[in-house]
Amino acid sequence: MAAAAAALLYLHFAFALGVMAGGLIVTINFHLLAGTLKKSLTPPHLAPHQLIIAKYYLRFIASGVIIFFLIAGKLVDPLGLFVGLSVVVASISAAAALEFTKLIFKEAV
Repeated sequence: MAAAAAALLYLHFAFALGVMAGGLIVTINFHLLAGTLKKSLTPPHLAPHQLIIAKYYLRFIASGVIIFFLIAGKLVDPLGLFVGLSVVVASISAAAALEFTKLIFKEAV
């Protein structure tokens, strides 16, 4: 949301809407993936891996269709959508790097 707010302040509305839509798409996908894995890998209800993969591809196709309609309908700026889709991954990578550096410097003391 901070990235969308910053985009709204400095760039045009379609770009900010793309950032927000992309972030929302990725966040919902991660949430649904976590739910699928939690339900599928918790004993005694272990699901076959084919079902997990099928659900993954259904989410992937649904995301692609949503992205297509957002861009084809000119509702969002494609570059803003790309930034929004990347923001969550960049945040996770930054958090992992921060934890890794904390671990390294903790070992050095």
